[in-house]
Amino acid sequence: MGEAGTFLYFRPWYRRSPYFEETQKAGCRSYELYNHMYLPGYYTSFEDEYWHLVEHVCLWDVAVERCLEITGPDAHRFTNLLTCRDLDRCAVGQAKYAPIIAPDGGILNDPVLLRLGENHYWLALADSDALLYAKGVQAFAGLDVEVTEADAWPVQVQGPKSRDVMRALFGERIDGIRYYWTLQTDLDGIPVVISRTGWTGELGYEIVVPALHHRTLWFELREAGAGHGLRPIGDRALDSLRLEKGYGIWSREYRQDVTPGMAGLDRYVAFDKGPFIGREAALRERETGTDARLVLLEVDAADADASPDDGVWLGERLVGSVTSGGFGHHVGKSLALAYLETGLARPEQELTVAILGEERRARVLPEPPYDPSGSRLREPDP
Repeated sequence: MGEAGTFLYFRPWYRRSPYFEETQKAGCRSYELYNHMYLPGYYTSFEDEYWHLVEHVCLWDVAVERCLEITGPDAHRFTNLLTCRDLDRCAVGQAKYAPIIAPDGGILNDPVLLRLGENHYWLALADSDALLYAKGVQAFAGLDVEVTEADAWPVQVQGPKSRDVMRALFGERIDGIRYYWTLQTDLDGIPVVISRTGWTGELGYEIVVPALHHRTLWFELREAGAGHGLRPIGDRALDSLRLEKGYGIWSREYRQDVTPGMAGLDRYVAFDKGPFIGREAALRERETGTDARLVLLEVDAADADASPDDGVWLGERLVGSVTSGGFGHHVGKSLALAYLETGLARPEQELTVAILGEERRARVLPEPPYDPSGSRLREPDP
């Protein structure tokens, strides 16, 4: 049992983050399971943490992003085979959003990839057993490569004041990190990898250390952020923010039965590079098109939110289903992500969504309603 009446069920297959005790001390009130680990859910309230993130700065334990490490003489060739991105265009020190697709074209995972050396990669995994999949590919690839789980435990510092906190701890080294690039440095002799990445759509950083040094990193970040209003945040506050940004997540929007073309991720498929797993399926889809597309809906529902598998209707005809729904605090409206028949996945298309058995009006949004250009996660640059 944790603080504030939080009951947790501990079994050998539920792993705790190295930062777990610190999140308990900070007052975390709920946890979710992600990659077989406990992920902080919330500390105060979903809305309170949402506003603190977009207006100030937050510390987020994301050690659940288990890190797939690929090394060895053929690590570059192997990783380029594993993902549909063209890693010949990924410099050492750069990061890439790097979907992994199956031979039939379905999305198996959508990690953020860090290239730490010519033949050294980290892939921060979404919630699936992609490490086991990569080991299966390794067994038959005939390449000289090692595939392991890295001793790499990330936290994120996110929000408009995140650079101030990072400067207070790491100094001017922070100013040189561009969006989706990395810095390998140290903190009082501790090896640290910093990337200017994050899943919030706000300015932010991810900081990774070996497990042995987790407490040092957590304490020093809390101390550096004390004057800037740094507070721990949980995952639930981000549900609202990701809907406002139109971000999908693996297991809801991105799944094994969903292709990059359906999910709007086909822009990340490097059709002109060499062989990669799923290339033939992706080429066929490019020629034939898809039956369904992911859209963002604004829903006329002030008193209830759409839930996964709620039906989307055009008149009396079922034309799609909701994958995620919730309230957008910044825009003050109910939002939902859904897959629609391709012919209806067009801006301003009017539909209805069945929420708790009641039809609610909905329309397809032409773009995410909050910061559609992504300026908040790139600016201000020094």
